[in-house]
Amino acid sequence: MPSRSPDPGVSGWRLGSLRGVPVYLGSSWPIIAVVIVLLFGPPLQRALPELGMGAYAVAALYAVLLLLSVLVHEAAHAITGQLRGYRVSRIVADLWGGHTAYDHADTTPGSSALVAVVGPAANGALAALAWAALPVVPEGVPRLLVLALAWSNGFVALFNLMPGLPLDGGFLVEALVWKVSGSKTTGTVVAGWCGRVVTVALLLWAIVLPLLQGRSPSLVTVVWSLFLASFLWFGATQAIRAGHGRALLARVRLRDVAEPVTVVDDTTPVAALPPGAVVVGNQARGPWGVVEPQALAGVDPAQRAQVPAGAVAVAQPAGWVTSAPSLDVDVTVAVAAVQAASAEQILVVTETQPPEVALVATARLGAALTRADAEQPRP
Repeated sequence: MPSRSPDPGVSGWRLGSLRGVPVYLGSSWPIIAVVIVLLFGPPLQRALPELGMGAYAVAALYAVLLLLSVLVHEAAHAITGQLRGYRVSRIVADLWGGHTAYDHADTTPGSSALVAVVGPAANGALAALAWAALPVVPEGVPRLLVLALAWSNGFVALFNLMPGLPLDGGFLVEALVWKVSGSKTTGTVVAGWCGRVVTVALLLWAIVLPLLQGRSPSLVTVVWSLFLASFLWFGATQAIRAGHGRALLARVRLRDVAEPVTVVDDTTPVAALPPGAVVVGNQARGPWGVVEPQALAGVDPAQRAQVPAGAVAVAQPAGWVTSAPSLDVDVTVAVAAVQAASAEQILVVTETQPPEVALVATARLGAALTRADAEQPRP
């Protein structure tokens, strides 16, 4: 039995796991299942009247086969991503088909392209297997389902290779532009605009062209075209925004918003604290709190040699400590850490030798990004 998702980022049910990656059925997926049953049930009933209401059960079985196809597609992404060093967090089948969530900040154009192409390749393989099995599949419902599986997976493979985000073909465009220009941000924006072009082309082909030829597109064609177009346009717009957002983050260096800090053991007496910002911690917990100037001012001068720094430190939320290659990189890692920890400030420890340690306050980070946005040239 599937269990309700414990992941706050997923609304749905956990089906199991793949190589340690949780697999979820999103709560929106039943919507598309109902749509499939209502669209394919009636024509199937007319084609095979002997099925009666069983035609709807066959349509439901087809919806399940499509779900399995989606999961195979996403599993290909997840496994390849893991092999390329991605941290894959989940696989979800939902209203829009499915998605695989992973952290791939350190990827390369080649890895990105490889992870993108294996999804459609998996669907192409399923289509080929289903087509090859047709000669030995019994006539009637079994043959009909296998044929539908072959055609639908072939369509999904080709559709996903269309050159625009959020489709896998869009990630191939992004990787190509990234490789040529040296900028992933540029690749994302270009692939996002390609996604908008693909959306318009889809509507022109499916709805406008038949009307110009004097034909009326069927209701099913109109519904599916609008559904796919809304998915594509939304995804393409999000990609363009993400690209512009990364460009903004690239304009601010981490050092510009970082405040040097001293890390001391939480048993250190207040009287022995150095000037400036102070973070306390211990061997068991690591850095866990910040000594605020207001708290220090409230300590009786006669007691400063006895009061430990940990007694006046403000505890910080889990995940408030993050690492960065150096303080000379942009603030992308800081923004991600602030969002993940929901913290007012984060502690950054660099990977340099010796490491640098600094505090980044959310307010200071936000102000720097606001200034950078105001100074950014407008098209």
